[in-house]
Amino acid sequence: MGKNSKKNLVGQPIFKQILKIIPRDKFNELVIQCKSDRYYKTFFSWEQLVVMLFGIFSRCDSMGEVCDGMRALGGKLNYLGMDCAPAKSTAGDALRDRDEELFRLLYIALVKHFLPFLSVSRKKKHRKDGVSFEEFFAFDSSTITLFSNIMKGVGRNPKDDGKKKGGLKVHMLTDIHTDSPQFVKISEAKLHDKNFLQYLNLPAGSMVVFDKAYNHYLQFAKWTQSGVNFVCRLKDNAKYEVQEKEPLFEKDLVNDEFGVYKVEHIHINYTETVEVKVEGRKKVKKAKQKKTSCLRLVFYKDEKGRKYKFITNNWEITSEEVALIYKCRWTIETTFRKLKQNFQLTYFYSET
Repeated sequence: MGKNSKKNLVGQPIFKQILKIIPRDKFNELVIQCKSDRYYKTFFSWEQLVVMLFGIFSRCDSMGEVCDGMRALGGKLNYLGMDCAPAKSTAGDALRDRDEELFRLLYIALVKHFLPFLSVSRKKKHRKDGVSFEEFFAFDSSTITLFSNIMKGVGRNPKDDGKKKGGLKVHMLTDIHTDSPQFVKISEAKLHDKNFLQYLNLPAGSMVVFDKAYNHYLQFAKWTQSGVNFVCRLKDNAKYEVQEKEPLFEKDLVNDEFGVYKVEHIHINYTETVEVKVEGRKKVKKAKQKKTSCLRLVFYKDEKGRKYKFITNNWEITSEEVALIYKCRWTIETTFRKLKQNFQLTYFYSET
């Protein structure tokens, strides 16, 4: 058989097509805003973005592997807008010296740019299974194991027989409507989860859902004052006072029945630091005052017979919707799973 000269393979590499999705004009604006190319004569911000994306899509575990892989492409790098592969030291120095603020802003800009095209964004202004909130968030944390297998002293000590937490902890706020992270805070693994709440800036009228590890009664009171709704599980050892002699709702579940079986009106005490003016003096001293939050406690039993206690500061939604909102919290767990499965988060790309 002779050579088939009629078959013409045309098109661009898939990696270049992915890069073309990124709005380059917006990226250039952020480069100017962050001054990330200032004092650089080679290896500019766009080239660093290309190199890092190449490493992620190629499943590379180190910067040396990334640079060697790009060097093997030879003359095909012109498709990516690069003349040659960077040296390992050049790419490593850029990771150390260039501020990561540029790429954080780029992510936020990409989420905003592609918001109309996200698969579930069209549900934002519609009731979803009976629950309707313009802004609907979930937050949680996940530990990224780095090198605790080599350095046994890294990480926080486990409680009881728990697994040792080594490396770093990622605290994340996700938008449930768009299934995309909105805010990320990275800390050492031993940082308690509830310390993350101080970094959140939630809009009034929004709904947030989280696990019982974030029980922080003072923060609950601040959210109630600012009009932020929340749903979370109540800790097993939590102390509270039931305000009504009779429950707001009570139902006996028999056999395999599941659902809400009791609702109570409770008060939870917390301590707040306030400024007190001293008589006859200009100085103001700080004092601690005990205050009370009014919350709704919902008792729920699921299909497997497990019982949960949910608290919320929203008195308008139904008790079934409270349980449904907490069920939506599982979306952030799937987000963590996707991140860990598709990104090389357990490796350092550079030792510099």
